[in-house]
Amino acid sequence: MTQNYHLCNDLCVTIIRVKSATVTQGILRRFQSQRPIRGGSLLVTIFGDAIAPRGGIVTLGSLIQLAAPFGLTERLVRTSVARLAQDGWLVARRDGRLSEYRLAARGEQRFAEATQRIYSKGPLDWDGHWTVLILPPNGRQRRDTLRDGLRWLGFGQVSPGVFAHPNSDLHQARNWLQSLEVGKDALLLKACSEDVGIDQAVVAAGWDLGDLARRYKRFADAFAVVDVALTAKEAVTPESAFVIRTLLIHEYRKIHLQDPLLPPALLPSDWVGSSAYDSCAQLYGKVFTAAEDFLTATASTLEAALPQADPAVYQRFAGIRTPA
Repeated sequence: MTQNYHLCNDLCVTIIRVKSATVTQGILRRFQSQRPIRGGSLLVTIFGDAIAPRGGIVTLGSLIQLAAPFGLTERLVRTSVARLAQDGWLVARRDGRLSEYRLAARGEQRFAEATQRIYSKGPLDWDGHWTVLILPPNGRQRRDTLRDGLRWLGFGQVSPGVFAHPNSDLHQARNWLQSLEVGKDALLLKACSEDVGIDQAVVAAGWDLGDLARRYKRFADAFAVVDVALTAKEAVTPESAFVIRTLLIHEYRKIHLQDPLLPPALLPSDWVGSSAYDSCAQLYGKVFTAAEDFLTATASTLEAALPQADPAVYQRFAGIRTPA
């Protein structure tokens, strides 16, 4: 009886592993079908999600090995890393023919900002006030250049030259605008409509929530099958866990960093972004520990193995919920 139990248990684990490998290959094929494959973008995800919490320094050889399961060639990794360094994201240190990379000052700042947004659900309430930015009427080309930076910070463009943000105070907004080199002739003020209809009109003008919802749904559907497959601790190898975790955050951050993170009062009921966040958090917790094992076995600095992860990493997604 006991022998039959062990045989059935081993068979179930084998089936789960095969299913896990199948779905892992599925999401890999989905990533590799994107043309062009943006090696630099994936390396940014690896740095932000995996390397930054483990000291923020890694050898080029380690990056090549970490990128290999995704189908990125050594040449593509070298080219992408060189471009990230040239753009001010990374800084290189060489020791003979070997080299390692760490985040540059600019990279550390942007990664800290992105980390706060990616792993946070967003505000739970709202005081009814908007921070409104009015750019000067001249300089349309400059306004167009600023628009992407302002959207990344959560501003919505409600009309030409007018942007609104529901969660920022004036002090924070001034610091943001300084980093974007917005001129002193721009006007920054607080506003309150005291009319939910007007607030909804601001949201409709400033953000395309329909498109955002569709992107969140595609993301949730793509990874739902992966979540279902991981029904046992033995279901995923460390390498597969690292692949799933990396692609999970890679796809999620592309959507979530475009999400203004509006408070619930300004969102549709049953907002799909909330359920996508919860699903991402659940799957992240399932693969986190095994992915860390792969990182430990694969990556290093020039001098030593990577240090243990910073305790702050376990506060991601309001506390990583790993399986018992």
